[in-house]
Amino acid sequence: MGTKIRWTNETWNPTTGCSRVSAGCKHCYAEQISLRFGRSKKPWTARNAADNIVLHPERLRKPYTWRTPKRVFVNSMSDLFHELIPDEFVAQVFAVMADLPQHTFQILTKRPERAAAWPGPWPDNIWMGTSIENRRVIHRLDEIRGCGAQTRFISAEPLLGSLTPIDLTGIHWVIVGGESGPGHRAMNHQWARDIRDTCLARGVAFFFKQDSGPRTEMRPWLDQMVWEQYPGALVPPYPAAALNEVAGSG
Repeated sequence: MGTKIRWTNETWNPTTGCSRVSAGCKHCYAEQISLRFGRSKKPWTARNAADNIVLHPERLRKPYTWRTPKRVFVNSMSDLFHELIPDEFVAQVFAVMADLPQHTFQILTKRPERAAAWPGPWPDNIWMGTSIENRRVIHRLDEIRGCGAQTRFISAEPLLGSLTPIDLTGIHWVIVGGESGPGHRAMNHQWARDIRDTCLARGVAFFFKQDSGPRTEMRPWLDQMVWEQYPGALVPPYPAAALNEVAGSG
């Protein structure tokens, strides 16, 4: 079905539902969508987690239907390493990913301590990332470094404060983006520039996803340059004027 998320090609949600754990969750798009369409009946608080988190074993075969190689965002509507998702089900998800080396599976969690303890398997087509929105949760960086994945990444989205200085040892990719949607919190572009400059100095792939704004994917450029690097593909940025997009032309 595809996705609007620029750094991936497809989403796969073998589980849905989550619970908020930090400031980056305040305006969670997944929670808003789930509540709007009745997929969740209650707000995504820790108290309601048992009601909101749902396993979908019927979706485990979905990646086998894709005919061409894809980058796949795993659990765009959940967190695979949420404490209420059983080890047995996580293992089933990993078995599918390991069985399909033609696809690259991108897992993103706000619970990197569980990811770091996960035994795998960790073939090179499973990328593991953690969300870091401000320095209050910078400890997630050390935790994801201990993960067995061969490719480890950070999603600084929504970026809510400066992460400088940041040690990117053992990190292969950084995604930066502002918050989107009603009530979005503004992102200072200097915070993004500092991360970009650190990535350039360390040879880490940098991807600028979007500016903050009322809609997702608005102004997907930094200083009028589009950054779309991936691990192992440190392509140079290109001018924003080359984009054939109308969203957020301001």
